[in-house]
Amino acid sequence: MGRIYACFRPLWKVVSRSYRPGFGRTVSTTSIGNLYSRGPGKTTFTPARNITQRYSRSFGSVVAMEETPGKEESTKEKRQPSNYTEQAGPSKRARMDSPKDKSRHNYKHKVFEPTRKTVGFDQVMFNETSSYIENGLRKVQPYFFTFEAFAKGRWLGRTVMDIFSSEFRAHPPEHYEKAIKMGRLLLNGECVKLDTVLKDNDFMQNTVHRHEPPVVADPVQIVEETDDLVVINKPASMPVHPCGGYRHNSVIFVLGKEHGFQNLHPIHRLDRLTSGILIFAKNLATKHRLDAQIKGREVKKVYLARVEGEFPEKAECDKPIFAVKHKLGVCRVCPEGKSAKTSFERVTFNGRSSVVRCFPETGRMHQIRVHLQYLGHPIINDPLYNSAAWGSKRGKGGIDSTSMNDILGKLVTEETERQSSSPSGDSNSAQTGSSESEHTPSEQSADLDTEEGSKVKCQGVTKVTDDVSTVDPICDECRVSRRDPTPKELVMYLHALSYEGEGWSFETPPPKWASEDWVED
Repeated sequence: MGRIYACFRPLWKVVSRSYRPGFGRTVSTTSIGNLYSRGPGKTTFTPARNITQRYSRSFGSVVAMEETPGKEESTKEKRQPSNYTEQAGPSKRARMDSPKDKSRHNYKHKVFEPTRKTVGFDQVMFNETSSYIENGLRKVQPYFFTFEAFAKGRWLGRTVMDIFSSEFRAHPPEHYEKAIKMGRLLLNGECVKLDTVLKDNDFMQNTVHRHEPPVVADPVQIVEETDDLVVINKPASMPVHPCGGYRHNSVIFVLGKEHGFQNLHPIHRLDRLTSGILIFAKNLATKHRLDAQIKGREVKKVYLARVEGEFPEKAECDKPIFAVKHKLGVCRVCPEGKSAKTSFERVTFNGRSSVVRCFPETGRMHQIRVHLQYLGHPIINDPLYNSAAWGSKRGKGGIDSTSMNDILGKLVTEETERQSSSPSGDSNSAQTGSSESEHTPSEQSADLDTEEGSKVKCQGVTKVTDDVSTVDPICDECRVSRRDPTPKELVMYLHALSYEGEGWSFETPPPKWASEDWVED
């Protein structure tokens, strides 16, 4: 019994002291009376949570606690003595960084750290290239740009060449072979081979030469600016956000480059071809307040449109709207669609077309355009809903679902022909991520040499060169000469005239095509 007591009594003291302040600093393994000692005394660092494990390995040992002098020492010094690093083996990250294990690990946390620390667009992006005015159009100098993305699930186990030739078909496979040989396609920051198979978390970068489509040269006019809001008169043909082939020819970039506005929050959106009132909030509190008014249908919106034929003095359409193809941006009236309601009243009629004031009560996609088409008075230059693809009646009274597939095919054919005869940008062909996603650029870089000898740094998202008019030897657009569209071809006769809510109201002057004496060229 005495021996059992001698074994358990020190253990009880150690366990009971684990609830006292200062426990777990230093454990001294000694022998009481050298009865059960297995070796000389040795001081080691052992946290309090490991004391039970020490006893389970050497249950018969006698352990006593010794208080370490100097209680004012820092917590780090208490838990990590000076000899801790020397005794410990290499850390997990150090083992991952060793040449032996480098190929077996992904470096998302180490190599590919984002340079963009905040959401939005900054001055570095605005300085990617420059723009100029020519033939009534706003044009952007071509520039190098890198699309970036981590490998998607459907890409795993497939070769790089297979992915680009099957999913990014705007260019032939030969184009991507040249891009790989020139170092334009990178995998985890390094040059890639044609037969490289993608693994989970692989990071891809694709550098392309971007040619943005031109837009009309009308300026972005500031209608009103307060401490909380910026209200502009958006020109037609210019998208609100960077999308598809548009980046510097977007409202957000023009406001940032020419007016110094950054981190604006749009309260509503307008189609690219639509002009008129566009409201931005400077802070989230204002955005949430106005968003609530719009969702509660407390905002009165007035639009102007010039439509085919003699429009009735007043009309109303409450037919639901269904998005047939979100990717193509095509909608139609359909019972399965979302509820929508628009009121109309005629302003003028010149014998061929009418100017109509439109009052949308809801905010569905292409609502005004679809309802005008359904009433038999589409906008006279609407390239989508006044197309011959809808038939001789241009979609009046609605289209049944069985005919919709044929219409979509014709619309795609028309758009293809239109794109082949006008300038186009690198829309979706070279992207490995969406145009508005947050990119995570690589820390590594490579050099690209253009035909003119200017060196382009492949780091981050955009490559800025001293000579902005660079020519890329593998860029299709650099070898093609296209005619410029006329400003008239880029304008649709739909204008957001005014927006009015509780305590605020903004209005723009009507466009020229809405005047009573306007004559179509």
